[in-house]
Amino acid sequence: QVQLVESGGGLVQAGGSLRLSCAASGRTFSSYVMGWFRQAPGKEREFVAVITRSADRTYYEDSVKGRFTISRDNAKNTVYLQMNSLKPEDTAVYYCAARDNYSGSYYVATSYDYWGQGTQVTVSS
Repeated sequence: QVQLVESGGGLVQAGGSLRLSCAASGRTFSSYVMGWFRQAPGKEREFVAVITRSADRTYYEDSVKGRFTISRDNAKNTVYLQMNSLKPEDTAVYYCAARDNYSGSYYVATSYDYWGQGTQVTVSS
């Protein structure tokens, strides 16, 4: 089991930046693939970014490529999402997720085993 706690959300103007953090406790952090998802009001939860266990690979949803960067510090049991050039359409609750299985797509929420409580990101125009 792993417990995930997100922080760093808030209100920012369009063009601004935020850095989200997700602190993990429990089993060995480095054994998890870590992802970020988001859910806007009235919409389904969608994939944002994922980073592999050793951080050798990262993948992004097309609309955030070049603006968002996912990273992890296995010594600190933390995964980050640096968000730059924010747009109003980035407004959502952002969730951190962990998976320790080896099946299913990185891009699908049901492939993840553990979730944080979410942190609100609001981008004003």
